[in-house]
Amino acid sequence: MSVKLTFVSSGDGGGISRSCSFTGFSTVQSRKLAKSLGRSSVRSRMSLKSPKAYSSLQKGAVIWDPKPLQVKKIFEALKKGLNEYLEAHQTELDYLSDRHKDTKRNSRLAFYYDLDKQIRSVERYIRKLEFHISKVEELYEAYCIQCRLRDGAANMKHAFSLSPSTKASRESLVELYKNFQECTEDMCFIEGALEVHLGEFHLKMKGLVGFARLCPGDQYEVFVRLGRQKWKLKGKIETDDSQTWDEEEKIFIPNLHEQFEIKVTELRGLATVLVGVVTCDSINFFTTKPQAIIVDITELGTIKLQLEVLWNRGIGLDDLSRSLPVPDVL
Repeated sequence: MSVKLTFVSSGDGGGISRSCSFTGFSTVQSRKLAKSLGRSSVRSRMSLKSPKAYSSLQKGAVIWDPKPLQVKKIFEALKKGLNEYLEAHQTELDYLSDRHKDTKRNSRLAFYYDLDKQIRSVERYIRKLEFHISKVEELYEAYCIQCRLRDGAANMKHAFSLSPSTKASRESLVELYKNFQECTEDMCFIEGALEVHLGEFHLKMKGLVGFARLCPGDQYEVFVRLGRQKWKLKGKIETDDSQTWDEEEKIFIPNLHEQFEIKVTELRGLATVLVGVVTCDSINFFTTKPQAIIVDITELGTIKLQLEVLWNRGIGLDDLSRSLPVPDVL
């Protein structure tokens, strides 16, 4: 499959525009509008944990800097992946239900009860999956509300700053700044709560692909990083062109703000030669089946890294993620 890659990181910026029709507010109007932006605390309506519980809010991470566009992309990818699992298990439930009806008349009693047990297990899994999806949707809806309130406070704050300074306007600016900060804080807490529902990425090393670039005896070091999570492994090209690596698998916990950074270096005695560094967007990893990922390490694609990525939803029912076996009727 294709993966979005970037060789140079870039930042997005934006500004706040003021309406040309803005001519100022009266004292009463300004206070009413400032109070209208006061939010009911998200944390009082949701059971959100301490910021220490979420990786995006931990020390050393980007704090109080919500990224609505990135959150929207992750939310859409996550919801799509969860719905894929829901459809797959609903199809499995329909199949088991049909088998269940067929076995009522002509089968062993033990087989009938075993099939019934499997049906109830899949039904429980589907209910938990539906709750998982609804929780994600609820969090994102609350996030969008706080985002709109924050944008409104920012626009009004900008407008007041361009108006003649009065006691009322200064009071309104203080209130608007407070509302802006509170909305920002709530957005960051919701981002942390949403991260809990992202599950896990299981990465499996499949080797380097380089054709003539890879020679017997060459040694390479691959460094994969996602935020503060790191995976360093060393490999060697054998005489029969096979590859041996000191590690094979690694689990990464995805977050909203970080992308996978992959760095490959060639080991030549005591010296190291940089082969390439790329960043890889994880949005395409939220899917039901294991994916074979081939990443171009160099811009010309002369050396590629092959990985297998499996997404685990992380809702505590890993055994049911596999297809449940159905015994044959005797």
